[in-house]
Amino acid sequence: MSRLAEFRQLEQKLAAQLAELEVMKGSSELKAEIEFETKLRALLEKYGFSLREIINILDPQAGRRAPAAAAPQKATRKAREVKVYKNPHNGELIETKGGNHKLLKQWKAEYGAEEVESWLGK
Repeated sequence: MSRLAEFRQLEQKLAAQLAELEVMKGSSELKAEIEFETKLRALLEKYGFSLREIINILDPQAGRRAPAAAAPQKATRKAREVKVYKNPHNGELIETKGGNHKLLKQWKAEYGAEEVESWLGK
């Protein structure tokens, strides 16, 4: 898309948004909400309260409830499978969930990682 076409498209979107904004400015619902918010903030300031304090007065449990969207549950990892290696040279068995096993490391150093992985039982 050329820069000129992109400019014109953005200009049209802006004009549409400005028109929508003008319609909202004339809305009696919006005017009522703005008036309410202004009076509420003035009242809070007059008595020295914050919005959070008012919420705690009206609903003391609000602070203790965790919003569902704010605290997603932690996903648990799938448990690692037990792998069984059998050394064909001496018949030793190793059962491990990871590669940090002392004897398994020795085997890999001695015979090579590829060969030791081929000893993995199915």
